[in-house]
Amino acid sequence: MISVLGAEKLNLVEIEAFLAASESVRFSGCSRTEIYGWVERLLCHHEYPLQRRSAKGLLRAYVEHMTGLSRAQSTRLIGGYLKTGRITPKPSLRPRFQRHYTVADVELLASVDEAHERLSGPATRHILKREFEVYGKGEFERLAKLSNGHLYNLRRTPRYGLHHYEKTRPTAVQIGERKKPAPNGRPGFLRIDTVHQGDGPEGKGIYHINAVDELTQWEVVLATPRISEAWLKPILESILEQFPFVILNFHSDNGSEFINKVVAELLGKLLIEQTKSRPRKSGDNSLVETKNAAIVRKHIGWGHIAPIHAAPLNQFYTGFLNPYVNYHRPSAQAEVQIDAKGRKRRLYKKWRTPLETLLSLDRSQQFLRPGLSVAALKRVAATMSDTEAALRMQQAKNNMFEQIRRSA
Repeated sequence: MISVLGAEKLNLVEIEAFLAASESVRFSGCSRTEIYGWVERLLCHHEYPLQRRSAKGLLRAYVEHMTGLSRAQSTRLIGGYLKTGRITPKPSLRPRFQRHYTVADVELLASVDEAHERLSGPATRHILKREFEVYGKGEFERLAKLSNGHLYNLRRTPRYGLHHYEKTRPTAVQIGERKKPAPNGRPGFLRIDTVHQGDGPEGKGIYHINAVDELTQWEVVLATPRISEAWLKPILESILEQFPFVILNFHSDNGSEFINKVVAELLGKLLIEQTKSRPRKSGDNSLVETKNAAIVRKHIGWGHIAPIHAAPLNQFYTGFLNPYVNYHRPSAQAEVQIDAKGRKRRLYKKWRTPLETLLSLDRSQQFLRPGLSVAALKRVAATMSDTEAALRMQQAKNNMFEQIRRSA
């Protein structure tokens, strides 16, 4: 910002050179009257109506650059000058009322709020009244009659904000570390999320807890009537037990259903690291969110299911859907390649069941839970074909929904 005293007297060549050389210079006037007066002197000095079209465009650009006005505003001012030969601010037509509370009153209110850490309106009014009536402080005479509604009006004024501010009080949550898990070729890094099964006339519907291993895409889904800490703990214990390998990491979003002391204590006892999604990193939990649609929504749908039906849902999940998904349903495995520009490209050429992905790992036995063998997992998968498992799962799903309809 610089002063432009005499800047309206530059000739057209100097103006053109000035515009080409300066980008950060702006008019330093602080009032509309001063800006309008400078534009009027500029147009008068250069005899704007007699200039050619190119010179008029140069002067218009000069006005926009120096004043910060938009093109429409500059056009309006120049048009007014061409009509009357003057540029004068139009008087405001808004009604103006006499101010009852002065700037000193606003500052006094701010100091009271600062001292009392901004109490509620009625409590603050009582204090202001006592300052005048009980303690005899004359400066509180007008504020002693302040209404509750107008107190909040004064708190919203710019003058109040200059003298009073509230520091943000962050709520530090020390549970879980904000970072993206790095499996490094190891199974046991879970991504977990909740799926709500709609609201009904009687209240909230059931919640699905969906956990997916990042490397193998081994998936376990269970249902819970509520997502409170008391309900989640046994569900999470059951989910962790259904994975065939040792769990090393538990990653979720920042929802309070997982970021709480109960879950942290459970994971701490099992020596499982807890992490949570980072801000502005929507892909941190994207794997389980895609499975929410591809598995939960596809097979259960969007309709409301009351919380009392959690038991038949869990029987279906444990006995039919989870085994089908992990032993018989192939999933695409991403292959990351770096192109010529250094960008990551994910190609989905490999399709494997989660069990096949687990068995393809080097020395896969080392990742399994104690007492569980690769041969045992292969025997489970060999009991029926993929299509037979799908038909068995579909029949069980129809029976479950029929049971829910009968009991509704």
